[in-house]
Amino acid sequence: MSNPVVIVGASLAGMNAARTLRLEGHDGPIVVLDGDSHRPYDRPPLSKQILSGEWDPERIVLAIANEDLGLDMRLGVRATGLSLADRTVETISSDGTEATLAFDGLVIASGAAARRLPGSDGVAGVHVVRTLDDSMALRSDLEAGPGRVVVIGAGFIGSEVASACRKRGLEVTLVEAMPVPLERILGAEMGAVCGRVHVENGVDLRLGTGVDHLETVTESDGSQRVVGVALTDGTTVAAEVVVVGIGVSVNTGWLDGSGLDLENGVVCDNTLLAAPGVVAAGDIARYPSERFGEMLRVEHWEHAIAGGEAAARRLLAEKRGEPGAIFDPVPWFWSDQYDRKIQLAGRPAPTDDFAVVHGSTDEFRFVTLYGREGRLVGVLGMNRPRHVIQLRGLLETGSSFDDACAKAAEL
Repeated sequence: MSNPVVIVGASLAGMNAARTLRLEGHDGPIVVLDGDSHRPYDRPPLSKQILSGEWDPERIVLAIANEDLGLDMRLGVRATGLSLADRTVETISSDGTEATLAFDGLVIASGAAARRLPGSDGVAGVHVVRTLDDSMALRSDLEAGPGRVVVIGAGFIGSEVASACRKRGLEVTLVEAMPVPLERILGAEMGAVCGRVHVENGVDLRLGTGVDHLETVTESDGSQRVVGVALTDGTTVAAEVVVVGIGVSVNTGWLDGSGLDLENGVVCDNTLLAAPGVVAAGDIARYPSERFGEMLRVEHWEHAIAGGEAAARRLLAEKRGEPGAIFDPVPWFWSDQYDRKIQLAGRPAPTDDFAVVHGSTDEFRFVTLYGREGRLVGVLGMNRPRHVIQLRGLLETGSSFDDACAKAAEL
């Protein structure tokens, strides 16, 4: 290769792709672009240890960033366009310098951005948690000791933020538009259990209501600061800090007009190939899963590592004229909330059959299995890590739901 392999995104997926390229034989140049000026870092602690103040930012720098991989790291440089015909990426740096970068191979790992509440731009006290700068800005506001924090969205990020705020002794109201938290992922019954965890830890949980508008005051300099959240049920919650956790949007804007298939991410084949010489990995990659019979786009930590490695190997296989390996791992992640560790493997849906096979939901120590058309499709655990790890393997082997329930009874 005369031109470099270009990796867009110094994310967990992007950096693992870079590492795999080097360790598995690519000795040509590798350029890594990222609009974030910080050294590559781990994101899960942003809503946990960084936000709570337990860790300093230096602690979340990715270990890969300290390896001698001979990478051309261009931080503070954002990709703005892609030409498949010319095999070039358009870029702009933080100082406004524009450039064109030719590539022989491209890894798209530009991830996703946090969705923001309409009308919240520029309002002091309103935060999202996606980047290190986001987390540190929110941490600074929390350290000032606000009277009440309102978290909008009781998904995993919102729940972790609520937990971190309660750990600081702050009063928290958690607002969720759905009747129960996490219903779209875990179903109504298990979502309700997660909701009770918040209530048990002193959170004011408001369900089945959304945000009508933010209430603000005008400061002496003309800026706006949040003072409350008006909800669609007609109530208003006072707030000095508001955290918005309503999901993400994938960073595909720079790929508009490129010719890639962009539908809820970068659409790839089952080897993560999006076009000749172009692969995608991490939050942005959408690929067909034979295991679950659907197109998947997975935002989990371990999935980003596996995807980055697989995408790099796909480029190397293409260079050798070999077919790529099928990418179809079992999705897997965890969430630390209060004194509970929630772990989820697989791809459950609200309409799945389910069975609590270990422990008690009343004690918040249990394992639940999910089944669909007779197959095991998910394993959920709360403070049962050993059992979840053991049962997770049954997803890999394609166990039936009944056999998985029987196996769980033996543990």
